[in-house]
Amino acid sequence: MRALGQPDRTSLEIPLGFGGIRSPVLTTTAAIVLLALVQAAIFALTSLLDAVRSITQQLLQDKTTLAVQRMVMEQAASLDLSFFEDSASYDLLRRAREDTATRPVMLVSGVFGLIQTTIVFASMITLLVALGPVLALIGLVSPIPAFVAGTRYGWLGYSLSRWAAPLQRRMQYLMALVTTDTYAKEVKLFGLGRYFVGRFGLIAGAYYGRERRFITARYLAGFLWGSITTIAGGLTYLYVALLAVAGRLTLGDVGLYTQAAASVQNSIRGILGDLSGMYEHNLYLSNLFELLATPGRIRSSINPRPLPRPLRGEVEFQHVWFRYPSLDVFAVRDLSFRVAAGETIAVVGRNGAGKTTVIKLLCRLYDPTRGRILLDGIDIRELDVDELRGAIAGMFQDYVAYQATAAENVGLGNLDDLDDRARIEAAARKGGAHHLIAGLRRGYDTPLGTWFDHGAQLSGGEWQRVALSRAFMRDARLLVLDEPTSTLDAQAEYELFERLRRLTEGRTAIYISHRFSTVRRADRIVVIERGRAVEEGSHEVLMALAGRYSRLFDMQASAYTGKAVKLWP
Repeated sequence: MRALGQPDRTSLEIPLGFGGIRSPVLTTTAAIVLLALVQAAIFALTSLLDAVRSITQQLLQDKTTLAVQRMVMEQAASLDLSFFEDSASYDLLRRAREDTATRPVMLVSGVFGLIQTTIVFASMITLLVALGPVLALIGLVSPIPAFVAGTRYGWLGYSLSRWAAPLQRRMQYLMALVTTDTYAKEVKLFGLGRYFVGRFGLIAGAYYGRERRFITARYLAGFLWGSITTIAGGLTYLYVALLAVAGRLTLGDVGLYTQAAASVQNSIRGILGDLSGMYEHNLYLSNLFELLATPGRIRSSINPRPLPRPLRGEVEFQHVWFRYPSLDVFAVRDLSFRVAAGETIAVVGRNGAGKTTVIKLLCRLYDPTRGRILLDGIDIRELDVDELRGAIAGMFQDYVAYQATAAENVGLGNLDDLDDRARIEAAARKGGAHHLIAGLRRGYDTPLGTWFDHGAQLSGGEWQRVALSRAFMRDARLLVLDEPTSTLDAQAEYELFERLRRLTEGRTAIYISHRFSTVRRADRIVVIERGRAVEEGSHEVLMALAGRYSRLFDMQASAYTGKAVKLWP
């Protein structure tokens, strides 16, 4: 009870200050407000730093992904044709492109996390050693089994990804069969959709089954080995509690040492986890390093000889042998023939005789196993590769239908003139594609193909005209054409070869064709069988010889006349 009129000392009073004397209550309130503002500022700064970290990490991740993809593209562009004719190369490309995209940033994050955890560990291990060296040793050793298991499963996971690469690539292929226009017609006609989906399911089941077993084993092993750390932590807490009961530690000491034990265990577990993660990330990055370390076999010599100026275009094969890396038999066997400067020759023969291989060797997409190929008397291996290929214009049988504008499809034949519309139109006229392109909705600016917006789809013959026009973009001394009329109709073929002699005037032209109505227009014909040149001469000379060419010509002619032809064995 308080006396009547006595002030209530429990109530809040704010006395006024006189004579420069500051109020204690106001001072305390100001300090509290200041601390609250400081705390709010710290929280705001922390939130801002978290946002900056998230922005930086996301942008760094995106930039790293794009950089890795660019590195893969640049390296792939520098590799030889033989690299792309090996299935293992596609597995390596897929792993380098997809498995390594996020790993560099994760590796860097692991390094910074390791530094941060090491600082916490160093500050807390001192307290634990002061309490008991044995406890410190237990805290250090107990996470090691989980680290060993994690590292082992990191290697097994990497091995699984290498094993799964062909399966994943096969699944991507099966998906493309069902989801792209390239295969849609035949898939629909033969009702192959369900079959491909079923095959996808079988492969996906095998892949998922092994993935499931691995993931289950990995996390169960992590749980079991991690239990050692949990048990060690429990024993540490028990020991600290017993010391407190015995009066050797205060309540504050119990909290301090318990927190120190937990921090040491978490820190050492974090350090080992970061090391294990860095090891695993490095394993996956080895795919990228393996790709980047893959050398190109077709290289220019250290001191290449200059290309003759002007280039006459004389080509000579001297006893050339060649075998593809994946095959045991020779595709070209002791092949010898000569093409005079400005001459047009046709190379004919049955499928698999080695005709396309001749073109690949001339373009130096491969080097002969034995023998030499001369250009104006110089072994093409002594020339700069890029300069040699720059002197050759051509079209392969498996030409590319670029999902780009019509102008780009033609202009890609010579990048230096990609923006020269007049030159592009001139090349299209030579290849017989000008009227086709001019009739499109947006002319030369019309996108071709249906992969992107507003694209126009062309027929096989129309695509071939565009590809042939691309060959004429390059003002090259050598012109090579591999089945240039395989999908052209009879009228388009006739029109093309009516112009071919004029188009090849002043050039050395080598073309491959199975249509003898066009072959007979060449200056000279070389017949190849099993990689050898078995006959050569003009159409009239070879017909008079009554040999292999004559039989092939008569056999094709019989399709129109109905006359039976006897084939050689």
